[in-house]
Parts: sequence; structure tokens; C-alpha cells
Amino acid sequence: MEPCLQHRIADGIATVVISNPAKRNAMTPGMWHALPPLLTRLAADPAVRALVLTGDGDTFCAGADIGALSTSFEETTGAALPAEEALAAFPRPTLAAVRGSCVGGGCQLAAACDLRFAEEGARFGITPAKLGIVYPPGSTRRLVELVGPATAKYLLFSGELIDTGRALRTGLVDEVLPAGGLDQRVAEFTRVLVARSPLTQAAAKEFAAGPADPERVAHWREQARTSGEAEEGVAAFLARRTPRFRWTPPAD
Repeated sequence: MEPCLQHRIADGIATVVISNPAKRNAMTPGMWHALPPLLTRLAADPAVRALVLTGDGDTFCAGADIGALSTSFEETTGAALPAEEALAAFPRPTLAAVRGSCVGGGCQLAAACDLRFAEEGARFGITPAKLGIVYPPGSTRRLVELVGPATAKYLLFSGELIDTGRALRTGLVDEVLPAGGLDQRVAEFTRVLVARSPLTQAAAKEFAAGPADPERVAHWREQARTSGEAEEGVAAFLARRTPRFRWTPPAD
């Protein structure tokens, strides 16, 4: 099978699968370039309430497929950065479901997701120091915000891999699951995400990304005032029923 990004949509969840099993799901230049337009299409689909990024089989992503490169490393990192930024900007909650190797560009993609769940035995690493590559400033800041400066420097200076225990302690992953338990937990948690208010999630994701412009604060206040989400949430709570949140982003 040719290296590719597979995807499917079911029950409000878009699942994107990094598929290059012959190279431990390493990302080819074509795969890097294919990710942003794929995410744009999924973001435009009102049926998509959350997104899961994972790897084919028993590994997440071993980074860039060096053997497939016909361009310079600089051009390759230039392709990886738009893919990372498109993933970070995806307007709904994103979750990386990690098995096996999550290294280099794979860890870059996982860090761009909102959450990361990993199966015991997964290994994480940021490896540009092994290749003499300057890690992009935006990617570096994202890593520092996620794990703190000390762990970010450990990963970037050394290129060494860390296990799930250390990844959990430092905040690189949010949950570690026993072998065989990852898929069930991801399915359970994404059902929770789909059941919650998309208005709350969208505003929280934007606010968490950085200081909020006053106009955007006013925008979200207006959305909260007119959406009926809070009224539905309170009514459902009092009636002891599941809320039916129906907010959708306003058209541009």
C-alpha cells in the first residue's frame, strides 16, 4: 500500500490514520502536504465534532520518511510546519492516540493535538539534534507550553526517547492505558466530547491558545447569549436527561 493519510467519520468523530507501515508510519513529503487540505475538509463538515489522529497498526509515527526525501531537509521541515499548524488550528477538540514510536515529526503532530492518550510501551522523542535541524520556533514554544522548559530542553538538546511514565509526569501525555486498552478508552472519551457543548469547547480552545482579543471576547459572549446552550444545559440537568446541544459556528 502506498503511504497515505486515511480517514473515516463515524458518530461525530473523524479519525485520521497515518499509514506508511513499511516505514513505521513515517511521513512522506506527500503526506505532509496532504494533511492541511484534509483537515480543512473535515473542519467544514458539520458532522465532525472531534478528531482523533493515530497511526496504522502498532506505531504512531516515526517522523519523516528520510528515504523518500527528494528535497532538502529545510524544505521538508517547511512542509511539516503547515501540517502542524493546521492541526493545532483545527476548530474542534483533537486527540492523538499513540502506540509505539511517536518520534520527530510524529511527536510534533501529537504535540499539536489538544490531548494525547498513549498505550503503555509507547516512546516519545524530538530528534532534530540528531540530524542538525533547527526546530521551528513555533513548534519549540508549543513544546515548552506543553511540558515546561526543562523537559523541552532535555528532549531538544539530546534527541533521547522517553517512556510513557515520564511522558505522563511531564505532561506530554494525558493518559496512559494498558496494552489493548487504548481503542476502548479513546472511544469512551470521544463519546464524552461529542456529548458536551460545542460552544464551550470552541471558546475554550480559542482562549487557551493565547490572549483573547476584546472583539473575540465580545463575539463569544454574544454566542453564549443567543445560542441557548446554557438554557439547554440547565434544563437537561434539572430534568435529569442528556442535554441536546445544537450550537454551530456562525457562517463567516
